[in-house]
Amino acid sequence: MAGMWSGRAGSAATGTGGAARPRRRGTRARGTLDGRSGEAAFEALHLTSLAAPALRGGLTAASGAAARHLRALLGVPGLALADTERPLAWDGPCGHHADQVPALAEAVLAGGRPLVAKDDQVGCAVAGCAIRQAVVAPLVVEDRLAGALLAFAPDVSAGLVRAVGEVARWMSGQLELAELHRSRTRVVEAELRALRAQISPHFSGNALTAIASFVRTDPERARALLLEFADFTRYSFRRHGEFTTLAEELRSIGQYLTLEQARFGDRLQVSVRAAPEVLPVAVPFLCVQPLVENAVRHGFEGRPGPGRITLVAEDAGAEAHLTVEDDGVGMDPAELARILDAGTDGPAGGIGLSNVDTRMRHLYGDAYGLIIETAPGAGTKVRLRVPKYRPGAVVAPGAARP
Repeated sequence: MAGMWSGRAGSAATGTGGAARPRRRGTRARGTLDGRSGEAAFEALHLTSLAAPALRGGLTAASGAAARHLRALLGVPGLALADTERPLAWDGPCGHHADQVPALAEAVLAGGRPLVAKDDQVGCAVAGCAIRQAVVAPLVVEDRLAGALLAFAPDVSAGLVRAVGEVARWMSGQLELAELHRSRTRVVEAELRALRAQISPHFSGNALTAIASFVRTDPERARALLLEFADFTRYSFRRHGEFTTLAEELRSIGQYLTLEQARFGDRLQVSVRAAPEVLPVAVPFLCVQPLVENAVRHGFEGRPGPGRITLVAEDAGAEAHLTVEDDGVGMDPAELARILDAGTDGPAGGIGLSNVDTRMRHLYGDAYGLIIETAPGAGTKVRLRVPKYRPGAVVAPGAARP
C-alpha cells in the first residue's frame, strides 16, 4: 500500500542479486554517538539539564544556581550572570574579577551584540590568576535584552565565542519559557478573580434572602443554612492554590445546591453521581461550580414548574469526565458561540462558561475546552474533561481529600 513504511531491526543490507554484504568487524553505524564524542555530548546534555531548573523562575538571583553547571559546560575558570541592573552570580576561583562584571555587562546591553574583552579590560596582576580575557553574550527574551552571560578564560578562541553564543541562546529560550509560564499564571489568576466577582453578588443576595425567610419559622434550618453559606463563601474566596480535588469541588457544589434548594424548594430537583476513582483527581479551582450555577441561573431560574439538574463525574482511563445537564430553557447555539468567542458572558446566559472554557484551554490545551450542547427549549449539557495526571497540578494545602 502506498505510503506504508516498514522497518526491521537487525536486517542485513543487500546488494545486487540479494546477497547479504557482511558487516566489517569493528565498524560502527554512521551517525551514532560513541567514544569520546558521545561522552562529551552526554555530559553537555547532563549539565544543561542541571542548569535548566534554576532558570525556570526567570533571570533572578535564584538563577545564579545555574552558573556552576554553565561554567562546567563551557570549561572556563570563571562565569558570571547579570540582568539589566546588576550582577546576579559569579562562579569560579578568581572572584576578584567579579568587579569587572557590571561594566562588561553594561557594554553588551548598550550595544545588544556579543563582546570579546581583551587583556586591557580583563587582565589583572594577581599571581596565579588564569583569567586574561572574556566573552560576553546578551540574553534576549521576547526581543528585549534581559541580561548577559559572561565567560572568563585565559584566552578567547573562536570556538569559545561560538560556544558562549550557543549557551546564551539556549538560556534565552529557557527564560522565554519562564516568562510564558508567568504570563499564563497571571492570566489564570485574573480570570479567577473575574469569575469570583461575577458569581458572588447574584448568588449571595439570593442565598441571604432565602436564609432570612427561615429565621422566624425555622431558626435551626436558618442556622444550618448560614453555616453552609459561610463554608461555601470561604471556599470560593480562598487565596491560595490553582487546583483543588474534585471531592472538594463537589463538596462546595453540594453546599451551593443546598442553599438554592432552600430558595426554590421542591421545584429544584438535583442528581449527583460521582465515581470514587475520580474524587482525588486534581481539578482547576472553581471549574465545575460555575457550570452548575449557570444551569440554575439560566436554565431553571425564571421558568415555571420544576426543573432537574444532573451532575455526573465518571472515570475515563487517563481522564475524568464531568457532565452538567439541565432541562431548562436552553439557548441559541449561535448566541453561545458568540459568547465563547468573545470571552464575555452575555445577559441571556453563559455566566462562567467562557471563563471556565478559557482557563481549561490555558491549562491543558485547546482539546480540553468545554463541549456544550444546547438549543432553545431543549436544556443545556456541558461536558468537561480533566487529565488525571498533569505536571504542576498541585492541590492547595488544606484542600479536603477523600
